[in-house]
Amino acid sequence: MIRFLRTLGVLVLLAVASPVLAAPAASVDLVKQRVAKVNVLRGEFSQDKQVSGFKNPLRSQGRFVLAQDRGVIWTTLKPFPSEVVVTRDRILSRQRDGSSRVELDGRQQPAMRSVNAIMFALMSGDAQALSAQFTVKVDALPDNGWRMHLTPRSPMLAKVFSALELSGDRYVREVQITEANQDVTRIHFTALGETPAQLSADEERRFE
Repeated sequence: MIRFLRTLGVLVLLAVASPVLAAPAASVDLVKQRVAKVNVLRGEFSQDKQVSGFKNPLRSQGRFVLAQDRGVIWTTLKPFPSEVVVTRDRILSRQRDGSSRVELDGRQQPAMRSVNAIMFALMSGDAQALSAQFTVKVDALPDNGWRMHLTPRSPMLAKVFSALELSGDRYVREVQITEANQDVTRIHFTALGETPAQLSADEERRFE
């Protein structure tokens, strides 16, 4: 996760001046109609990364908190406990021993603030926001489901990402990231819930 965020941060810096083109209105509207608008979303994740040349995928599991006005808390429980917190101003990693390290600081690199918005867009299925850096194609699925295909607009993004795919219904249920070297990361979200609608004192503290 932290490697993906570092890469994303660099790409935001490189692509921030690229032109923004809108996704087709019908595609954006379909997803907007089906995805829940929530202030806080909590859930669990399982992540498999298939690295080219390796037989078995790298697997991790954990939980997350997605807060509209604050960012994302991404807590890995297996195989090794760790935590990544993405806020408007920084990306912070915490290790098992409680030590923390700022990976990216928006106060030093202001364009990094866009990382928060992109992360939230990926996890919340915000097609409008994603269309700034990706060409968006949406397929309607049964039972109010949807699938979103993203391909990079800029050559710089295309050097790292071949494609991204999101699928879900009321929530994003799966994200698949295909890198240019054909490494594939699949993230499944389960046990999703909108309540309580406010952050707990502990969650607030972890965002600080």
